Parts: sequence; C-alpha cells; structure tokens
Amino acid sequence: MNKKKKIYKKKGNTIKDLSQKILKLFVKNPSKNWNYKQIASSLKFIDANSRDQVIKSLEELKAKGNIEEVNRGSFVLSEIKNYYQGTLDLTSNGNAYFICDDFENDVFIPSINLNRGLDRDTVKVYVYDKRRSSKKEGDVVAIVERFKIEFVGVLQLSKNFGFVVPDSNKMYSDIFISKDNLEGAEDGDKVVVDLIDWPENSKNPFGKIKQVLGKPGDHNTEIHSILAEYGLPYEFPAHVEKEAADLDTTITEKEIAKRRDMRSDLTFTIDPKDAKDFDDALSFTILENGNYEIGIHIADVSHYIPLDSELEREAYERATSVYLVDRVVPMLPEMLSNGVCSLRPNEEKLTFSAVFELNEKAEIKKQWFGRTVTYSDQRFAYEEAQVVIENGVKDQPTTIPESISIRESAYEVSPTVVNAILKMDTLAKTLRKKRLRDGAITFDKVEVKFNLDADANPLGVFMKESKDANKLIEEFMLLANKKVSEFVSKKGGKSSTFVYRVHDEPNVDKLTALQGIIGKFGYSIDINTRQSTSNTLNKLLKDVHGKGESNMIETLAIRSMSKAIYTTENIGHYGLAFDHYSHFTSPIRRYPDVMAHRLLQHYLDGGKPPKKELYEEKCKHASEMEYLATKAERDSIKYMQIKYMQNHKDAEFLGVISGVTEWGIYVEIIENKCEGMVRTRDLKDDYYTYDEKQYALVGQSTKRKYQLGDEVTVKVKNTDLDRKHLDFTLLQ
Repeated sequence: MNKKKKIYKKKGNTIKDLSQKILKLFVKNPSKNWNYKQIASSLKFIDANSRDQVIKSLEELKAKGNIEEVNRGSFVLSEIKNYYQGTLDLTSNGNAYFICDDFENDVFIPSINLNRGLDRDTVKVYVYDKRRSSKKEGDVVAIVERFKIEFVGVLQLSKNFGFVVPDSNKMYSDIFISKDNLEGAEDGDKVVVDLIDWPENSKNPFGKIKQVLGKPGDHNTEIHSILAEYGLPYEFPAHVEKEAADLDTTITEKEIAKRRDMRSDLTFTIDPKDAKDFDDALSFTILENGNYEIGIHIADVSHYIPLDSELEREAYERATSVYLVDRVVPMLPEMLSNGVCSLRPNEEKLTFSAVFELNEKAEIKKQWFGRTVTYSDQRFAYEEAQVVIENGVKDQPTTIPESISIRESAYEVSPTVVNAILKMDTLAKTLRKKRLRDGAITFDKVEVKFNLDADANPLGVFMKESKDANKLIEEFMLLANKKVSEFVSKKGGKSSTFVYRVHDEPNVDKLTALQGIIGKFGYSIDINTRQSTSNTLNKLLKDVHGKGESNMIETLAIRSMSKAIYTTENIGHYGLAFDHYSHFTSPIRRYPDVMAHRLLQHYLDGGKPPKKELYEEKCKHASEMEYLATKAERDSIKYMQIKYMQNHKDAEFLGVISGVTEWGIYVEIIENKCEGMVRTRDLKDDYYTYDEKQYALVGQSTKRKYQLGDEVTVKVKNTDLDRKHLDFTLLQ
C-alpha cells in the first residue's frame, strides 16, 4: 500500500517511538553520518519541538551505544559487531526473546523495543548489556522477513471500518480493516486476515480479509481456525484430488515380477482402534535353522507419487498429516492414504520392506532391503494384540472379547498368529533392553484422549498409555529405521546423502535447571556423563510414574532435551542412543519417509550420492511443518479440554501447580490433565510476589507459599475458547 508520509507538526507532544524511527535510518544507511537536521528533514519534522526531541533521542542512542559521535553533532551507526540477525520468540505477555546462534542464551527484548516485530520474524537486533546485570537485552532495529502474514481472529465491525482481534496471544496488536477490505465479512465472524501494511505512523497494522471461517464457538469453525492459524490446509485442491482419482492402481504381474513376493508369509497389522491409514505391517516366519525372519513392510507410497506430479508437490508442501482431537488432516488424499497405500487386511499391496533374520537373543544374522508385494492376513487393534500378549498360550487359540473387538463380536485368534505375536513380543522386549542398556531414554508419556458424541462434544477424558503391544510395534519400527540409515551410510560412505532424524545432546544448563526443580520433590539426576544422565533420567521417569507430579516432571524433562529434526548431517539420535537413525516407516503421513524410500532405492540401484543442498532444504521445510502440526495438535487438545471444562464449572478438582510466574500459578488437574491459571490478583488473602529461586509465589505478610508441585483444589472461574485459556479459582 503506497501512502504519503505524514508531516509531523508537534507542539509540545511527545513523538512516539522516535528513537526506533531514528535508529531505522541509521540501520538502512550504516555508513552514513547523520546530524539532527538531516534526520528531522528525513522524518518530515518541521517544528522546533520535534527537532529538540530528535536531539534528545540522539543523545540517548549515543549513551546506549547504538550510535557514535564521529564529529561534533555528527553521528554514525556503532560498529556492526553489535548488530545480529536471528528470530523472535514472543511470550504471551508481550515481551520477546531473540534467538541467534551467536549467543548461548536467548536475548531478552522488552515489548517497547519490538519495533513491530512479530513472533518468529527474522529480525536485525542491536544487543547490549543490561544495566547492573550480566544479562543482555536487545532492540529490534529492522524486520528482515515476516514469518507469516496470515492471522486468525474475530472481526469487530464499526460503521466504516473494523478491527480483527487475533486469537493468538502472541499477536499483540489488533489488525485494522478498511471498508474496502472486508470482503463480505460480518461483525463477529471468525476470519483469516492478511497483514498488508504497517505504516510508520500507525499503532495497528492494516489487513485484508482473506477467508470467513464461520461464527466463534461453532466446532468446525474452531477446528478450522486452529489449522488456519498455522497455515495448515484442511482440504485438497480439486486438481490434486483428480490426479489421485485418475491413478492406475492395478497391481500387475509385470510389477510383481520386479519385487520380492512375500504374499505367502504370515502378515498382520497392529494399529490404533480408529486408524484408517495403515503404514506398516509385520510378517513372521520360523526358519529351518530355528531363527526367525521378521519383515517390516511399509506402504510403497513413492510408487504412486511421481516426482513431477501435483500429488508430489502437495505432499511436500504439507510434509505431514495433522492429528487433531477429532479428525486427521492427511498428507495424501484419502483415496491414497486410506485406500490404495493403506495395508488393509485381505488385500495385496505394494510395499517397501526391511527383512531381518533374528536369533533367540534378537541378534541380527541377515538383513535385506527392497521393494516387495505383501498380503495382510489380519488387522489388530493395540488392545486386541495386548490381550494376546497378556493371555495367550503357545499353540492355543486366544479369544478376543466383544468389549474390545474391532469386529462385530468376540472372535478367536489362531494358534499360529498367537505364537507369532508372543515370540515377537519377546524379541521386542530384548531389543528394548539393549537400547536402554546403550543409553536410550524412555519417555512413555500418557496421551490425553476424549470420548466424543456425534457432534464432537466431549463426554469424557481418558489417558492412553503405551503398553506391550505398542512397544512391540515401536521396537520393530525403530529397528527398521536404524538399519536402513546404517545401510545407506555404509553403502554411500561418508559422502552419502540421506534424510536423517537427529537428536542432539541436551543443553547442560537446561539439565541443571531440571535438577533444581525436581530436587524440591526429592528426586535427582546425575549429569556428569552421557550414560549417567540417561540412566538417572530413566529412573526419574520410572519413579514419578503414576504420581500427581508425573505429567509436570515428564514435560519438564522433555523440554530439557534438544529438539529432534530432519537433516542431511548425521549427528546421531541422543534419545534413542543410535548413531544412525532415519524415518522410513510412515510414508503415508510423513514426507521425509517418502524421501528416505526414494534415496534407499537410488542406492540399491547403484546410484551416486545426489547433492545434499536440495535435500537439506526439504529437511528444513519438513521440520518446520512438523513443528506447526504439533502446535495445532496441542491447540486442538487444549480447545477440547476447555470445552469439556465448560460443563464442569460447579465441580471441584484436585490439581498440581505445574508452573509459577509473577502474574499467576498454572494448575494441572490430576484426573484429566486440563491446565488453567490462578491469577496473582485473585489471591486476596495477601500480597504475593514471585520468588524465582523457589519457583513460588510468596505472601508478603503470611509468608504462605504456592510452589511448583504443590497440590491445590480449584474450581473453574472462566473458560475462553477463542484464546484457549482456562482461569481457575483457588479453593485451598
């Protein structure tokens, strides 16, 4: 939007953000000398008062070290070493942290120094030492690149204009909408808005309505709002659906002849009860030498997605399926994800397989990788496989009760299948013990799930824990991912290009902070060596399991870890204690797995390593989309928790203090994991201040403490679906 610069005619008024305006001139012209007259002229200041303010601001910038006086009254930008480029991480209270590789710790940026910087923007920042402190602070001096221009919020309409009030608590400014940019939106609509301009003289950015999502409170509107907030689509373009529908999915004899035929091997899937996309299947054969041949068979998605197709472009852009509280937003059209590629029972499927010969000690004697054709004999839900593991007897059938059966009634599992599941469970447990002995860390965190009615209203909350059946599948998927990665690295040598899933070692400062918190509960970890760290973390997770503080401590432990990402640079996976690890086993829902399939076949065909740069770019995109999908999934759970709590406003709940800040305490309800805030201003019995060392709010007169981990009783005070926020009243 082209606008004429406003001419400032101030008479005694203070010019807002003047220092930032002046600093921007210096940053845009880093080698130019400026005096106050040149600056006043450039900013269109024509009166004496405005010029006086310019002179005062120049002295303040000089005192802070932003600029240097090279001649009397003539200034230049300070040495470039004080200016850094990185990204912003905004907090919900309006301040931010500057993330930059040049600093070990993030740099604090107060809200007044954001200079229109928004969450995750790439910015240039002037960094300086905070007065009377060893910590650093920063001023945003330039926006290099906006991370996003689309925002979700509610339109508040006046006669000739409107404002969109953003849903996100990290977007600190309402967005002005002129009458010409309403695009048919009405007052109170939940909308998607594009940020199109932010004039220097405007408190608010200007926007244009891009899409009307519906009315706030409507379930589909809220779910679509969550997706839109993170730029995640919920529908496929018509041309992509058409390309999927036009695919020739016939499995021909010519195609079978190119593959290893494993249709006669006993094969089955084990997945969640409500799953529709079956990425993986297991086959089991007892060999003549007494060893066991285990096949990990993965949907051959890359066979159906040519590199130059619309399906390929769409899969890359999405990069992942998104698992929301009431639905899955797939990476591939349903015709592929739930149909052609899904390893459904009693259907022949094209697969990509990792086949291992294991002995009784779960040692690998032989391995094979390549394309196959398979036939799944049976589908199990995790609950059904768990019944076999817990109750199965060798060479005897096991009955799956009607209460957990995914069929219409109870049924018997044949002795052959029972034997296979029992043996694979034994082998999986041996593989798991080896991993833990090598230093792997076991985060078996419970998942929050909901019982929903036909209109997606929450009837109840339950916790889903990982049991032996889940761990059986997990171990064999880990084995395939690890061995595929090892195979490619060995075959291609040090220069091999591959898509690795890496997990760096944790930051020592974060582990030390974790130690400080858990010590208040009587727990400890030893961070002297890598092995002692993993051993004592596992002990901690085992000791807290089932206790009131378990979810809080498990969450804090996870946050102390580095973040797993995709990259072509292999540094190993700390959490799994693997030197080589990739994602190979879920190509229906993860694009990196599709890349891994293509690269593995490339090396099996004798190809030379392709250029890393292209794949590294794709890895970064996949990591970013995974992050956004995870955020959307968490928001959908939070939304449903608040929706559930709306119907329980009169109930009292026992909770544990899961976080403490100067503005309040966060409380997590033990029975359903819903988290809300008791605001400091609502604690009427005393004046409370935040004690950072004790992780507590402390009463000034009574010395009463509300400390991290304390059990408290709360009641719902307020539920805000738009902001996905719960307020509690503290009862005791």
